[in-house]
Amino acid sequence: MFLSVFDMFKVGIGPSSSHTMGPMVAAGRFLDLLRASPFQAHGLRASLHGSLAFTGKGHATDRATILGLAGFRPDDYDAARAEAALAAITEAGRVTPPGLGEMDFDPARDLAFDFGPALPGHANGMILSATDAQGDVILQETYYSIGGGFVLTAAEQAAVDDAALAERSPVPFPFRSAAEMLGMAAASGLSVAAMKRQNERVFRSDAEIDAGLARIWAVMKACMDRGLATDGILPGGLKVRRRAKAIHEALLAERGMNLTAPHVINDWMSVYAMAVNEENAAGGQVVTAPTNGAAGVVPAVIRYWLDHVPGASEKRLGDFLLTAAAIGGLIKHNASISGAECGCQAEVGSAAAMAAAGLAAVLGGTPEQVENAAEIALEHHLGMTCDPVKGLVQVPCIERNGLGAIKAVSAASLSLRGDGQHFVPLDAAIETMRQTGADMHERYKETSLGGLAVNVPNC
Repeated sequence: MFLSVFDMFKVGIGPSSSHTMGPMVAAGRFLDLLRASPFQAHGLRASLHGSLAFTGKGHATDRATILGLAGFRPDDYDAARAEAALAAITEAGRVTPPGLGEMDFDPARDLAFDFGPALPGHANGMILSATDAQGDVILQETYYSIGGGFVLTAAEQAAVDDAALAERSPVPFPFRSAAEMLGMAAASGLSVAAMKRQNERVFRSDAEIDAGLARIWAVMKACMDRGLATDGILPGGLKVRRRAKAIHEALLAERGMNLTAPHVINDWMSVYAMAVNEENAAGGQVVTAPTNGAAGVVPAVIRYWLDHVPGASEKRLGDFLLTAAAIGGLIKHNASISGAECGCQAEVGSAAAMAAAGLAAVLGGTPEQVENAAEIALEHHLGMTCDPVKGLVQVPCIERNGLGAIKAVSAASLSLRGDGQHFVPLDAAIETMRQTGADMHERYKETSLGGLAVNVPNC
């Protein structure tokens, strides 16, 4: 099983990888399908199902779908151009994607939120259609946004199996479980990061890998820096106030005063994560890690390591990200990184496991200690629900990333105090997360129908 580090860490836009990036990617794929077809489309339609319908407004799924059908993509998103395009589409009721010409698409009429049962393949489903001049459907496809910006058609979702993945991914270390990962590490004498790099080399040169990893960190850091420098009120109607800038300024002012309690280091970790997720909530550019809703954990732990841990060096950033991606791939392959599928344990829990593993690796941990760090972090997020107030990726999501970063650092530190031997294997924690997600009521899985979403006033 091979999932690239550049699949796990993708540059995109907020506020949600599954509800914003995924629908935009799906719309782009549908446009490609239309370009390759013999049909001349006169109009487009879209319907959103399951969690995409229930929290679609708060997660900007409608905007993402409209912009995707107009030809916008997450990786080169231009906010100013997008706003102008949305206004023009709303007024004219037409889109003009590159290479396809002008087509009817009135969001008020042609974009439907279906609040009935979810489509059979996944909680995040959408159906895109092209119509002729009479309004008859001439091309249609069902897409599932399965978390982290990953998108599959209905046929692809049904056809996914281990044999097919292995056949398409001839890598030297095709570990599908943490047990296999540790076995291959012991046999080869390589670290998790080194095995992951060798897998990446099948598809890219070292120079391309290093350049890609550097860009991932550059986008993460730029997002964090914007969040630390920006205040104001977040969009969406909850009137949530940005806090990262003020907290960061206070922490900077306290430096060197010899009055700060040791636990204030937790505030540094939290503010780094909150800065990222405030930017995400505002629709800014972020990196899925592994999702947008959990995008603050990994960069916060990296920033903590670089700025607060003696001996840290950006030369080891690649090892951090490669190790984290290896753990994220195991979780995605054997359970889920989708809040709509397994709750927030699959988002912030997965992110904390990834960050803990990455930190343990750059602090000199063995593969066994790296696996232990990931297990500790994931185990102590088991059962966490996804219940965003008003369907916005703000409450409790922003603070939750801060606490996820703190847990990740604690998990890495605890693992390094041992020799890697521990009672609960990472594979068991991942399987428990999958089972817990399957048992969790849908009201707690990114539908905003339960939990904080119904027990906290929306205005």
